[in-house]
Amino acid sequence: MGPDVMLNIEGETMKKFRGSAVVAGLSVLALTLAGCAATEELTPTSSPAAVTEEATLEPLITVGWNDIVDTFNSSSAAGNNVANSLTTYLTSSSFNYYDNSPALVKNTEFGTYEVVSEDPLTVTYTVNDGVVWSDGTAIDGADLALAWATIFGKFKDADGVYMFSHAAPKDNVASKLPTISGSTITFEYDVQYVDWELAFGIGVAAHGAVQMAYPDLSIADAKSKLIDSIMNEDTEWLAAVATVWNEGYSSVNTPENPLVYLSSGPYVLEELVEEQYSTHVLNPLYTWGPKPQYERVTIRQIEDSTAAIQAVDNGEIQIASGQPTADVLALVQALANAEYASSEEAAYEHIDLTVNNGGPFDPASYGGDAAKALKVRQAFLLSVPRNEIIEKLIKPLNPDAKVRTSVLFIPGAEGYDEAESYYSDYLGTDDENRVKAKALLAEAGVSTPIDVEFWYPEGNVRRGQEYELLKLSADSVGFNLIDESEPNWAFTETVFPDLNPHDATIFAWAATSLSVSGDDQYLVLGGPSNWTGFDNAAAKGLLDELNVAVDPAEQLRIRLAIEAELAKDAYNITLFQFPGLTWWDKEVTGVSPNLLVPYFYWNFWNWAPTAG
Repeated sequence: MGPDVMLNIEGETMKKFRGSAVVAGLSVLALTLAGCAATEELTPTSSPAAVTEEATLEPLITVGWNDIVDTFNSSSAAGNNVANSLTTYLTSSSFNYYDNSPALVKNTEFGTYEVVSEDPLTVTYTVNDGVVWSDGTAIDGADLALAWATIFGKFKDADGVYMFSHAAPKDNVASKLPTISGSTITFEYDVQYVDWELAFGIGVAAHGAVQMAYPDLSIADAKSKLIDSIMNEDTEWLAAVATVWNEGYSSVNTPENPLVYLSSGPYVLEELVEEQYSTHVLNPLYTWGPKPQYERVTIRQIEDSTAAIQAVDNGEIQIASGQPTADVLALVQALANAEYASSEEAAYEHIDLTVNNGGPFDPASYGGDAAKALKVRQAFLLSVPRNEIIEKLIKPLNPDAKVRTSVLFIPGAEGYDEAESYYSDYLGTDDENRVKAKALLAEAGVSTPIDVEFWYPEGNVRRGQEYELLKLSADSVGFNLIDESEPNWAFTETVFPDLNPHDATIFAWAATSLSVSGDDQYLVLGGPSNWTGFDNAAAKGLLDELNVAVDPAEQLRIRLAIEAELAKDAYNITLFQFPGLTWWDKEVTGVSPNLLVPYFYWNFWNWAPTAG
């Protein structure tokens, strides 16, 4: 149950989804829940929900989510989304995780870590004796070495592309090779990296990745060969392992090869049925962390929140969550057999514009005239009826909801008001903004209507409603929105330099940590989640500065400067902070929503039947 430190896409049906997201894998995120989190320690004597060997486990709990796992390496660009991260959270362990305070909790039953030198910043991680993969293989230096190589983007091909396509590689903070000894890794940071405590954790099993690439190797040989190849920078041999790491963990049904779903956590996959459910059974070898109360957890794919409400009402599932509408909230409140909790989540809705695909927002479409393309982008962003969206779709769920007008800062956070001032031209009423949009298009001298191929996730009721409001508004000022909704997030399937075919997309980024750095995942050209083609040298330099900004005042200054660059370039437009809604059968206790991904799953070991 690692800290899942990264930016993730909050999605719906994300079949064949590549790259963003939402949670798992160890990439650093940077929503403006900035600052250092408190750290607690989980010791063997204080494990929540500890059970004795004699205790009787409940047979099964079934929970609902809008999607299920389809990739078992959620650290990869291919697998980094919320749905995959939930299975990762159930089936993995790491050195720390977040509770719902949110505070960072150290899991000393799994292993320990410490700073062994402040200058240069040097850290050591050790996995405890007896901690093993679900096939009985020890978790040791080979697993730590593979994690280090992928997280810190050590290896690239001849074209400069990461061999291991990590969702958010940090190749500019720890370039020196580590020292591996037994179950310990020690490595040095090139800089005083502000988020060092969130950057590292175990991913997939090293012996599993190697044996899938080189089936004839024994476990011992697979481990030793991997360590040797990393230490000798033998990219030729590592290439096959990288291919497996990038592509070999995707499966929409129970994988035939159990190496694909090896577990280091409380549960291990038992069965996966495409677009129906995944069932996870207790890992009999697991002894190094919180102990679950249920022998099995089934995650059922239920895309429609109304159906998920009915399923709880019928007793088919015990816990569910979803992107609520006013109607959904009313139905949840009417449930006689359920409790519910609603609150804002660390996720926000936004619309991104693609600037390098030859579409209406690309300077190349206007003979390289960047000023003209900028005015078209500004006009489109002004045409987004944010106030109407809030009033009609969000306030019925959260009467205090407001437009979010910042990429990097959440409303109410220090710096938000100043960041909002950079977008002063967008703060008028929807009618005032439409007038400005028309004027900008006239100034640009472009022919209207301007076709805008717009993507949103098909089947998501709220986003469908947002699209309808947006189309009426944008079309009225000189655009022609073309509906390119689809259930697959195909534009995320490829990594730079492949182009996003859509001119505009709407989705949400979800926070998995309180890290300071990490927005380079999507704000630097070549970043694994940069699907817009955004390229701003000043912003890139500032993001590098942020990696080493320990002083909160410096963090604030740098992040505000980045925000100013985003506003100047009309990078995107933000809409609202996510209203969260979780409901559960009264016969289950221990459900405790979290604003960070993995949301209500964060303490699954505390789920238990109501006494009596």
